[in-house]
Order: sequence, then structure tokens, then C-alpha cells
Amino acid sequence: MYAEHDSKGDLPSGYVVPEADEALLTECEVHVFRSSGPGGQSVNTTDSAVRLVHRPTGVTVVCRRERSQLRNKAECLRRLRTRLEALGRTRAPRIPTRPTAAARKRRTEDKVRRARVKRMRRTPSDEY
Repeated sequence: MYAEHDSKGDLPSGYVVPEADEALLTECEVHVFRSSGPGGQSVNTTDSAVRLVHRPTGVTVVCRRERSQLRNKAECLRRLRTRLEALGRTRAPRIPTRPTAAARKRRTEDKVRRARVKRMRRTPSDEY
């Protein structure tokens, strides 16, 4: 159904994130469960927390903030869309740069200054 994705956490090759929430939801496993934490009786009795597992990528998002399962599901879809877009972006490779001559000089001066301060912390000798 979908191309295998590599272990770097990228999107599968050729995968396009669906525009409609319903289409994205069909690609997910939906788990509803009771939320924990503060909220009293409404939290303890209703299955309002939602967990979505995106089958093609294995990305999991959870939302248990709201008292409504529908609002939690909508928030999960928003978070999932954000995570999938982040996986689809390619990061520019880092190009290592050398420190400038001024930066090297500044670092050396800071080290000399720090050594001078540490020398002043020594206990005085008894030769006076």
C-alpha cells in the first residue's frame, strides 16, 4: 500500500499528506481512552482522550486536554499534520566553519584572564 520508509524518520517516498481531515483519519488507528489527572468526575467516567497512530509512518500523537472527544480528535489531527509536515521538510546540511581570528584571540584573552583570577584565589605563602 505504501512504500517502506527508512529509519531516519522521514516520510515514505512518494507519500503526500492528505488535505482533508477525514482522509488523514482513514490512514490512522484511533484509540480512545480515559484521561488521567485533574478534571474530576467528567475525566474519570468518559473516554475523551484520543491517540492517533499514523500507519504509514508510525507517528503517534495523543491529546487529552479537552473534555470532548471530538475536540481532542481535532487537536490530534492538527498535531499529526504538523508532525508529518516536519518530517517532510529536508534540513539543510550543516557546513562547519572555522572560528575567526578575532574569536580565537578573544578566547585566548578570556582564558588568560580566568587563569589570573584563579591564581589570585590561592592562599598566600608564609614567606613574608
